[in-house]
Amino acid sequence: MNFNHKALFPETDNIELLNHQMVTKRDLLNFGNLLLQEITNSTTKTNTSEASPKPWLKSAEVREILRISPGTLQNLRINGTLKYKRIGGIIYYNYEDIVKMLEK
Repeated sequence: MNFNHKALFPETDNIELLNHQMVTKRDLLNFGNLLLQEITNSTTKTNTSEASPKPWLKSAEVREILRISPGTLQNLRINGTLKYKRIGGIIYYNYEDIVKMLEK
């Protein structure tokens, strides 16, 4: 995380002058406020990205989203309503396919 020196020290035009200056309580307060703002912004971005679903979901996740039983999910696979990929013993469903199925 790189801070703009103007955000921390608005009264200083030349960053080289900072090499020979002492840190004051005001400087620490500015830094604390800037750091808190950065943390808040990064947390907000993280929460926003969590709202977008994963591209591939496991069976339990699909059942939870659709609120269906394992048997119903199996029927959707068998009759071709919902596409899936099997990797090893785990079945994965594409989120976009689930959305398309719901739109029909």
